[in-house]
Parts: sequence; structure tokens; C-alpha cells
Amino acid sequence: MHKGQRTQLGQDREVVEKVHRPTLELGITGGPHSQRDGEDRGRDPLWWKKRLRLSEFLAEKLVMLVAFVSFALIVLIFVFVFRETVPLLLSSSEAKVGLHPPEEQETYGDVAPLVTERHQTPKSESKGASMDVSGEGSADIKNLSGPMWQPVSSLPKYGLFPLITGSIKVTVVAMVIAAPIGVLAALFTASFAPRWAKEFLKPAIEVLAGFPSVVIGFFALVVLASFLQSVFGFQYRLNAFVGGLALSLAVIPIIYTISEDALSAVPKVLTEASLALGATRWQTALLVVLPAATPGVFAAILIGIGRAFGETMIVLMATGNAAILSISPLDPVRTMSATIGAEMAEVVFGETHYSVLFLIGLILFIFTFALNGIAELFIRQRLLKRFKGN
Repeated sequence: MHKGQRTQLGQDREVVEKVHRPTLELGITGGPHSQRDGEDRGRDPLWWKKRLRLSEFLAEKLVMLVAFVSFALIVLIFVFVFRETVPLLLSSSEAKVGLHPPEEQETYGDVAPLVTERHQTPKSESKGASMDVSGEGSADIKNLSGPMWQPVSSLPKYGLFPLITGSIKVTVVAMVIAAPIGVLAALFTASFAPRWAKEFLKPAIEVLAGFPSVVIGFFALVVLASFLQSVFGFQYRLNAFVGGLALSLAVIPIIYTISEDALSAVPKVLTEASLALGATRWQTALLVVLPAATPGVFAAILIGIGRAFGETMIVLMATGNAAILSISPLDPVRTMSATIGAEMAEVVFGETHYSVLFLIGLILFIFTFALNGIAELFIRQRLLKRFKGN
């Protein structure tokens, strides 16, 4: 074959490929060209953009679904607690607690029931008893604001002040210990610790947050309470101070983790500018980095307060569970959450004691939402405005 014929065949082949190339790109032809079509489609940037858009759309809808389900569950829990509290809130002052009609004895066959003396109570005496019960046993405002919690007695008393005081005392003790330790430890990790120490400290402290509450409570009950009593000579082995100290072990990891993230997010420009002006590392950390991360640190402390106020097992095991109305941190206390955990399994469904326990749960809900609302709407927004220069 001459050289001119080879050149002509090559030109004809190029013409044929140009003619059939659009059909190959559209995928009309089959056979061996389909594989080439798939390769061309995989290299097409528009095809990949469509796939990415679809995956982003599905991911966005999945996140929205999870968020909606979480919010719906929180609302349903609140509705359930409020529904169980409604009978107590709507009950009038004439409601009686602890006064039940005489129980009829069961009979078997033709055997007549025995009449006991307690069933032969004169009407005048029963009327007087109902008058006494309505004075102290009813879950009215006077009884709920009383200084005594004795739900199981002939004249039940549902005073919530000892429980609220106990929760506040334990939370204050825990935060006085946990807040400085957590914030300063986070400041050290973010500003002073070398890289190898930072990689070791943060995971180790975060692991502490995963400890079960019952383990910390058992440690406080067996070891911590006896040690503190032998050292300081406490009158009561289990008291609010022991419970608050044990509770701080569960709160410190939360405050540390959130505070460390907030401190690490401070721009390095601020640190470098402070060091360039002659400030020491401690001055830079305390006077520049920490104030710049105040909103995040404040959020960490608020989350720690909510965690401490709603804790159950630690305070149930380490505080003594005595509903005493006092301001001394060395007296035994009983918190609201511990009261729910200890008595909910023993109450009769639908009775006043049952509704009062749900009222305590409603108070815990309201406190948590109010704390988060105050933090977000007032304090944190004001801090952000101040640091932005508004």
C-alpha cells in the first residue's frame, strides 16, 4: 500500500469518528462504546454536581428530621409531665389526702364479713377527722409552701422548700468547686500545655465524663464521706458538702470540655498582639484570651449548673436524704431529683403524692428552661454585644 493511500485511510477514519462522536456521547450506540460512555459520564463535572446536590439534599433532610424528632420528644416529655400535674393544679382546697372510705372485707361463700371497731367510727368523729385532714393533708398552696416534707403519714405534708433548698445547696457547693477547676484547667490546656500534654489531658478528662453516676455516688458513699468525716470531724457523715464534692466530679469534665473549645477558638491574632506589646503569657491568657472566650465559658458554667441541679444518683447516695430546712452545708439534705427517684416507684398511681412528684419534675423543667432562656436572651447576648463593640 502506497504512502498516499495510508494517509487517505487515516483521514477517512477521523471523519467517521467525528460523525459518530455525538451519538457515542449521547449513549445511543451499544456494545463496546457503552463502557466509553460511562467513562465520559464519570469525567463530566455536571454529572458529579448533580450527584453531590442529591446527596446534600438527602443529608439536609436527614438532619432536619433528626432535629424535628428530638424537639418533638422534648415537647412530648414536657406535655406528659404537665398532664400528670394538672389534677393537682386544678384540685380545689376541699381535696382530701390520706382519708379513704372504709375498706370492705372480702367474703368467701356465705361467710359474713366481720365488723371491726375502726369501721364503727361515729359520724361526728369522721367529720372531725376530715376537717383536720383538709387543713394539713391537702396539696394546696399552704401545704406546698410549708417547711416539712412528710408525704407518708396520717396527715401528709408536702412542703417543697426543704427539697428546693437542698437542691440549691448541693448545686452551689458543686459549682464553687467545679467552675474554677474546670475553667482554669481548660485555660492551661489551651494556652500553656505542650502539644503532647494536650493530646493526653483532654481525652483523659473527657473519659471522666462518661463515668456512670452510680459509680461516683458509690465512691462518695464508701470512701469520700468516711475520709472527710475523719479529717474534718463532721457531725453527719453524709451531708450537702459531701454530695456537692462528689457532684463536682461529674460537672468538671463538662465545664472543661466546653471551655477548652471556646478558648481554643479565640483568634491567634489577639494572643500575638498581646505578646508583641510586652505582656507575659499569663497576662495574655487571663486578660486577653479568657475575656474573649467569656460567652463560651459562661455557657459551659450554665450547662454545668443544669447538670448539677438535675443529677439524681450521686445526691441520692451521698447527701443523707433528710429533708431538713437549713442553710448549713454540713447538714443532710434531700434534693428534688432524689425525691423523685426514691419515691416514684412506691406511690399509688393517681394519688396526690403521685401528682406532687410530677409537680417537682415540672419545677425542674421550668428551672432548666428559665436558666437557658436567661443565659441566651440576656446575659450571653449582652456579652457578645460588648465584645463586638456595639
